[in-house]
Amino acid sequence: MTPAYEAALAAAPHALKLSLRQRLLRVLLVVGGLAALAVMAVDLDLTPSAFLGGIGKLGRLFGSMFPPTDGGQLVRILLALAETFAMAFAGTFLAAVAALPLGIIGAKTVVRNPVLHFGFRRALDMFRGVPALVWALILVSAFGLGPFGGVIALAIADLPSLAKLYAEAIENCDEKPMEGARAAGGSSLQVMRYGLAPQVTPVMASQVLFFLEGNFRNAAVLGIVGAGGIGFELEERIRIFAFDQAAFIIILYMIAVAGLDTLSRSLRAKLA
Repeated sequence: MTPAYEAALAAAPHALKLSLRQRLLRVLLVVGGLAALAVMAVDLDLTPSAFLGGIGKLGRLFGSMFPPTDGGQLVRILLALAETFAMAFAGTFLAAVAALPLGIIGAKTVVRNPVLHFGFRRALDMFRGVPALVWALILVSAFGLGPFGGVIALAIADLPSLAKLYAEAIENCDEKPMEGARAAGGSSLQVMRYGLAPQVTPVMASQVLFFLEGNFRNAAVLGIVGAGGIGFELEERIRIFAFDQAAFIIILYMIAVAGLDTLSRSLRAKLA
């Protein structure tokens, strides 16, 4: 043994030399994990034959996608892409505005009652557990097909998450600028305007831009369930087995997502 190992063994013998009970426990945990994985694989039909059969079908599907073509409907596809971005922008904007008062209420530096603070945060957590797709299914059933249900679904899904992030940003801000505004005789509104807003606005704007990126991706999924946009066009092409047009839509959408992500990342870097 090297001197370093001997010194480490003398300092922490239990960390380097496991007892028989600890070794058996580790072996049992590994065996139990592998057994659980095997049971889940059987339940989900994750078998080599299913995998190989799917690979063959996937190869034929990819073969029918090339060369990608717009099918003479480029303008319609571009309009659907613009509609998808409009859905994402409108949903993010509504959520960002509605989350602002909720974020102020949810900050423990504003609402100092621990019971109210705990209850409000848990209520936000409950709503955060419902994804935008579920809200879209409900709202499309209520309002009919079209982007309106998708916009409201994105807004409702983002609202609790943005409110929580706003609250954390407010909680982590420096109290000194606000104390200076109060000492100068400023009202509560002026304290928030000149002491709080300059600190939290860049953080909140960065968070909103990040949510806009995600909503542009989510809006396509919502379109598949009837909320309009590029997702509706993609679902229509897949349903009629026009996979070459579906490939064109997917490639165009990937380029749009990459462009928006690059622009958003640049803006968020400037706000940081």
